[in-house]
Amino acid sequence: MIRKATLTDIDAIMNITKACAVYMINQNIFQWNEHYPNRTAFENDINRDELYVLDSDNSFRGCIVISTFMDEEYVPITWLTPNENNIYIHRLAIAPKYQGQGYAQQLMDFAENYAIENNYTSIRLDTFSQNKRNQKFYELRGYQRLGNIYFPKQSEFPFYCYERII
Repeated sequence: MIRKATLTDIDAIMNITKACAVYMINQNIFQWNEHYPNRTAFENDINRDELYVLDSDNSFRGCIVISTFMDEEYVPITWLTPNENNIYIHRLAIAPKYQGQGYAQQLMDFAENYAIENNYTSIRLDTFSQNKRNQKFYELRGYQRLGNIYFPKQSEFPFYCYERII
């Protein structure tokens, strides 16, 4: 079941994202670290009603943020559509022990259906340039790579921005 997250979910969400960070670091993918993602970001997501969790058999499998807020880092990107009716995907995470079982697909299906049902023009997101698995995941779903942005607290390497017109 996918549902909106509550403040009582944050500890479980932090456990998932910390486990994901360790999992990626062990694969030499330095995408997430002690600075990101953090509790404050998730609290803000909940306060804006933008954080969703995938809950199955009373166990959290993952989370996703579906936002209408465009981060300032995205401003320089030449997007496919105007900056007026878009959603942004952030902090998609699946607990490592559940990866490869289709849960990320479920969360993205949910986000894409949300965009269609609410008449958004496109979905935008970024993924780490060193995370080839994520790049392939989004490209197979029809997302087009458009440009690079940087998050210096996370990595010296760029993050690739993607967009899919709905």
